[in-house]
Amino acid sequence: MKLLEQRILQEGQVRPGNVLKVDCFLNHQLDVELLDQIGVEFHRIFKDDGINKILTIEASGIAIACMTARHFNVPVVFAKKAKSKNIDGDVYTSKVHSYTYGRDYDITLAKKFLTPSDKVLILDDFLANGKAMKGLLDICKQSGCTVGGIGICIEKGFQPGGDELRAAGYKLASLAIVSEMSDTGLTFREQED
Repeated sequence: MKLLEQRILQEGQVRPGNVLKVDCFLNHQLDVELLDQIGVEFHRIFKDDGINKILTIEASGIAIACMTARHFNVPVVFAKKAKSKNIDGDVYTSKVHSYTYGRDYDITLAKKFLTPSDKVLILDDFLANGKAMKGLLDICKQSGCTVGGIGICIEKGFQPGGDELRAAGYKLASLAIVSEMSDTGLTFREQED
């Protein structure tokens, strides 16, 4: 998605440790118009896949999922990074390692919100090593739902997450794939539209 690539080039910041900071428009301050265009694009890609629910992980994926859900007219569910007192009943859980925060945590999702009758589109802001995605896929496996696709705003193509998901047979659409990143800039992998 050229619009997203342009914003990354204009406003993104490369930080030490392969960190790409896009907090001024994607995952801290939110550019709602850009998020709506991202939702339009994910709908275009996955509209024929029978999606009836969108799944993400808190917190950065929620805005992306909500804006996309508007175009599918389906609900959004998100895995919480800690079991709070207001989650009642049984839950699915999975352990996830956060590269950004440098720690492991359990994600939880109330069982009543994800069932074998659901066909989900999993969305997130970044894909690098794929640890968060593996946790979400584990929750999908526990629930018996079907994964109709995975949508990622920014994939770090030089890390293994995307290749592993594609090799596992998932329909993965990353709107911007960074092929190289250094303190002098970044380049994107060419993609078909």
